[in-house]
Amino acid sequence: MTKKKSISASKASLVLFLCQMISALDVPLDSKLLEELSQPPTITQQSPKDYIVDPRENIVIQCEAKGKPPPSFSWTRNGTHFDIDKDAQVTMKPNSGTLVINIMNGGKAEAYEGVYQCTARNERGAAISNNIVIRPSRSPLWTKEKLEPNQVREGDSLVLHCRPPVGLPPPIIFWMDNAFQRLPQSERVSQGLNGDLYFSNVQPEDTREDYICYARFNHTQTIQQKQPISVKVFSMDSLNDTIAANLSDTDVYGARPVTERQPVLLTPTGSTSTKVELRGNVLLLECIAAGLPTPVIRWIKEGGELPANRTFFENFKKTLKIIDVSEADSGNYKCIARNILGSAHHVISVTVKAAPYWITAPRNLVLSPGEDGTLICRANGNPKPSISWLANGVPIAIAPEDPSRKVDGDTIIFSHVQERSSAVYQCNASNEYGYLLANAFVNVLAEPPRILTPANKLYQVIADSPALLDCAYFGSPKPEIEWFKGVKGSILHGSEYIFHDNGTLEIPVAQKDSTGAYTCVARNKLGKIQNEVQLEIKDPTVIIKQPEYKVIQRYGQVSFECIIKHDSTLLPTVIWLKDNDELPDDERFLVGKDNLTIMNVTDKDDGTYTCIVNTTLDSVSASAVLTVVAAPPTPAIIYARPNPPFDLELTGQLERSVELSWIPGDENNSPITNFVIEYEDGLHEPGLWHYQTEVPGTQTTVQLKLSPYVNYSFRVIAVNEIGRSQPSEPSEQYLTKSANPDENPSNVQGIGSEPDNLVITWESLKGFQSNGPGLQYKVSWRQKDVDDEWTSVIVANVSKYIVSGTPTFVPYEIKVQALNDLGYAPEPSEVIGHSGEDLPMVAPGNVQVHVINSTLAKVHWDPVPLKTVRGHLQGYKVYYWKVQSLSRRSRRHVEKKILTFKGNKTFGMLPGLEPYSTYKLNVRVANGKGEGPASPDKVFRTPEGVPSSPSFLKITNPTLDSLTLEWGSPTHPNGVLTSYILKFQPINNTHELGPLVEIRIPANESSLILKNLNYSTRYKFYFNAQTSVGSGNQITEEAVTIMDEAMASRQVDIATQGWFIGLMCAVALLILILLIVCFIRRNKGGKYPVKEKEDAHADPEIQPMKEDDGTFGEYSDAEDHKPLKKGSRTPSDRTVKKEDSDDSLVDYGEGVNGQFNEDGSFIGQYSGKKEKEPAEGNESSEAPSPVNAMNSFV
Repeated sequence: MTKKKSISASKASLVLFLCQMISALDVPLDSKLLEELSQPPTITQQSPKDYIVDPRENIVIQCEAKGKPPPSFSWTRNGTHFDIDKDAQVTMKPNSGTLVINIMNGGKAEAYEGVYQCTARNERGAAISNNIVIRPSRSPLWTKEKLEPNQVREGDSLVLHCRPPVGLPPPIIFWMDNAFQRLPQSERVSQGLNGDLYFSNVQPEDTREDYICYARFNHTQTIQQKQPISVKVFSMDSLNDTIAANLSDTDVYGARPVTERQPVLLTPTGSTSTKVELRGNVLLLECIAAGLPTPVIRWIKEGGELPANRTFFENFKKTLKIIDVSEADSGNYKCIARNILGSAHHVISVTVKAAPYWITAPRNLVLSPGEDGTLICRANGNPKPSISWLANGVPIAIAPEDPSRKVDGDTIIFSHVQERSSAVYQCNASNEYGYLLANAFVNVLAEPPRILTPANKLYQVIADSPALLDCAYFGSPKPEIEWFKGVKGSILHGSEYIFHDNGTLEIPVAQKDSTGAYTCVARNKLGKIQNEVQLEIKDPTVIIKQPEYKVIQRYGQVSFECIIKHDSTLLPTVIWLKDNDELPDDERFLVGKDNLTIMNVTDKDDGTYTCIVNTTLDSVSASAVLTVVAAPPTPAIIYARPNPPFDLELTGQLERSVELSWIPGDENNSPITNFVIEYEDGLHEPGLWHYQTEVPGTQTTVQLKLSPYVNYSFRVIAVNEIGRSQPSEPSEQYLTKSANPDENPSNVQGIGSEPDNLVITWESLKGFQSNGPGLQYKVSWRQKDVDDEWTSVIVANVSKYIVSGTPTFVPYEIKVQALNDLGYAPEPSEVIGHSGEDLPMVAPGNVQVHVINSTLAKVHWDPVPLKTVRGHLQGYKVYYWKVQSLSRRSRRHVEKKILTFKGNKTFGMLPGLEPYSTYKLNVRVANGKGEGPASPDKVFRTPEGVPSSPSFLKITNPTLDSLTLEWGSPTHPNGVLTSYILKFQPINNTHELGPLVEIRIPANESSLILKNLNYSTRYKFYFNAQTSVGSGNQITEEAVTIMDEAMASRQVDIATQGWFIGLMCAVALLILILLIVCFIRRNKGGKYPVKEKEDAHADPEIQPMKEDDGTFGEYSDAEDHKPLKKGSRTPSDRTVKKEDSDDSLVDYGEGVNGQFNEDGSFIGQYSGKKEKEPAEGNESSEAPSPVNAMNSFV
């Protein structure tokens, strides 16, 4: 690629990277959401790259990963596939990629040395681990060697070489003597980084025969010992005496006392040396010098300063230690050894190299189809690392082609991704000092919007404060967020609102009118969802009467007020402080509802008193100063709190009790009423005093009960009417002996959190309950009803233990016993727990449906075997839904309904069904984990029912003798319509009803012209539909035929004739006479036949019912005007006799579509209304209007 193309690609990468920052999705850390979204594998745990193992123990190579669906695992060893099924010593943990190599049962660790790599794979990609190099630890023995004694002259330097065997990892070196005591080190004698022991100058006291070098190998917990080294130091005096007998007086030895020498470096040798260290490591530089007097070492960096806060001096400044080194620490470091005779120096040239380290590690990328994004992998190092890419663990050059992917050096550019573009990419950055490997997935998701904020969440805010309303969301593509106020409010916008990128709506200054419901709407191209939250604005809390400055005489009384006003829905709490601290624990301080009163004020009460008012939403405070002045002198007796007791003494010390005695202090003119004894535990809670007991003021000794393993001190406080004394001086300490625990943990439970585990929990012992050091718990369990031994484990002072690998949902006997270093608590009681539940395995069988009527059905099923429930049986759930209405032949949106029948029931009732419809249902068993598989769908049909009333009845085109009727079919036919029934009758000027005429109309008609009607006549019409089951509810309507103009004029002429007027007057006089006669008869006690009048004048719409069977009464034929048959009426209390039923309401299930008892019984009541049939005739001359007639029955 040319340079010009590289620059263009870089610019494109930058642009796409910015686009990625804008468009890439962040997946919220919502557990429910994460469980539902598909996700490529992610390595969550793995063993270190350089893994040194103990050759005596099993080798565990960790590899854990997560993903959706859960990933499968495979391994390579030394670059080839590692088939663990062919090696009996190797197993893989369930639901994990972790390998366990069994060394303790015959395997050899050396046989499993190598480079291992784990791959976690699911349908969306494959993630790989680092190359894990497995090497067993080695702790070889010291090679045998013959060590000559070291004879050295006083003042000379000496180096004792250790030369430990080469181990893996390198051993830790230290020098000791035969008594296993570390050899003392100083500026004169010290151990070097290589393990050798250096003497700047030897002294006679250095003579000994047991200089022993030890090498400790931590992995195998072994220590190897070198043969002892002998050192003998000769002083000049003894040496001269020895040689004098054999040499002349002029010999040189006679003239050589111990001479001082200037420094000479023992290590490192020469004037310069080099050192290479890696970035981030600890740099150790060493200079050890010989000389007499002992030289002092000083360090400098040429041309710069030693780094502050990272530089340390060790081994008497002979070692320079710089932690977390970087390239800036490269340079020349000079050590200078100096004494009074001169100096020596050495320059160490340090070069800091760097294994690869991240500048920008690739990050997981979540995109929606059609979006763009980039993966960026940038690393640095010294030398510069090379970058290589892999896709799903395969070098990208030979990986399957992806047209949306383009590799540009350290960047992969994605354009217009599709769901098949999902994969896991690996970036490898390496140089000669190491490598980095990072997995980053590209997950292409198409998800409709989801709102994660709970519905109807209530926010409460103080007026004039900011309000933040959350709308946490997720979707792919990223949804757009809009906010509305109220049910039909417009979209919110403007400067009074702030819209945050995470969906939160901020109202900077919330006012009272901000109260209400707010709706958050999230939409993308895949859908829309909304959520409503509530905002309440509360009045602020205000102190309307603040405490005021007070000046009070000593021993007087003072009161501070703090009267508040607050929102009526908030509960305030008032706290008083003195000098910003709690009020003194003194009964003289009385806190009222809105004041603080101090009785018998003393000088110590001087200070600032603050009233703080807190609610759940705000806090206010106000302060005032109290000044105490001296009271005028009075001869009155001074009463004060007593002086503290003294001379505390402990006697009669026993394991669980001790006797405490004391001498009371001065009462100060107020008798002591009681003594309070407190104790301190110097072993567990030093400095903290606890209440022990109290005794009457006449008593000065007390027998105290004690607990084991407590270092007791006691103090005594005297109390009189004035107050409490200062505490006495503490007594001597008394340490009680340790003992076994007296009790075991409480609230022991066993509940599984996963199908294959048992989580045992308990409440740990508190404080003194341990009775001794080393508190632990013995957790024991065994499967119930199985002849099995107890399995036990001893755990530290915790409150939970998880038993893995259990069968699903089986009972366990559990017990937890406390123990300490002295022994066990009493045998604990056993509790019963269960391992984790799993989803039920089978569906209920033999599902049968019995249709009782057009709206009710009964469903039966066979219970599933309890062993297949695999958990606590919660009950059975019946899912049912309407498939089709047989009358309308149209399909609607399927709305599934659910009824739950608790316990092991085998039947239930399905209410509220629609007549003449096809339904499907299935049954599922449920436990605490969830629901099992559904039974096969069962299809059933409901029979026909009576139809609803016609949708409308319209009367048009009135003429002299005809009317046109039009109507609409029933909204709910509830079956096949057979016909329509039309009934009508005339109504005269006095609202009397004429004869009733009935017409049956074919079901396929929608209009009718009625002919041969009377002119200028009002008619009342009753109209309903019929199926084969019966008639539905009727609707009524009234209409009038047109009046002839000639006839109207003749009627007007007759009304103006004199004979007609005279006739009307005679009729009126006759009516008046009849009224007078009736009045007289009534006064004489005559009975007026109201019942008969009401029966005669009954409205046709009010139908009487037969007394014998409750059916509708029959009306007389319209021609002979026979009276109505006698029928029963509804009782005055409007009650109706309950009909017998062959089913029990207890059989109704519980669900969202009705109200049910806990046992599945239906609570609701069915009721229906049916419009009354019209009357066929009425002989009363005073028939009221239909409305008045209805009212007469009320």
